[in-house]
Amino acid sequence: MIKIAVFASGGGSNLQALIDAQDTGLFKGKIALIFSNVPDCGAMKRAENERIEAVAIASKGYPGSREEYDAEVLRLCQSKKIDLICLAGYMRIITSVLIKAYPFKIMNVHPALLPKFGGEGMYGHHVHEAVIKAGEKESGATVHFVTEGVDAGPIVLQGNVKVMGTDTPETLAEKVLKVEHHIYSESVRLFCEGKIKVVDGRVRVSL
Repeated sequence: MIKIAVFASGGGSNLQALIDAQDTGLFKGKIALIFSNVPDCGAMKRAENERIEAVAIASKGYPGSREEYDAEVLRLCQSKKIDLICLAGYMRIITSVLIKAYPFKIMNVHPALLPKFGGEGMYGHHVHEAVIKAGEKESGATVHFVTEGVDAGPIVLQGNVKVMGTDTPETLAEKVLKVEHHIYSESVRLFCEGKIKVVDGRVRVSL
């Protein structure tokens, strides 16, 4: 049984989608830990409601460096024997401390079709505003493995939505979020079944 940690900083919509997928038996894994850098965020409340172990270490005011913070998080994950880390609205850039300890075992979901509209500063409504401003006819979501380049890791799955002329950042976000929920759960399923391999920096999925 693959043991999963979900990292979140906000309301936990993608976290809930993963919990629901787990509860319906979609993937052969167990969400064993929910972690946050924001102690009072919605994801922590969801964890309490679902009776899943949750730990928060406030990043604001943390006395050490980013690497020291991640070293503490790493010790936590190792103590829980975590196999896969899923970032679900985790508003903090992961350092090499975690990435090297979990090579191609940290997933993230991004609200655009990478490599477009990725990188530092491209998150949440900023992404949807940029997509609409650029006049894109299509957007979507991407699940990718986390590497040291922001939003630059190998792509696992993508899902598309049409961008209509009447779309606002808010309406586009709603459409994209539904795609995020689907492809994230599906990506975790593939990982848990051992169907994902990274070869020469690209993901190969065996069906």
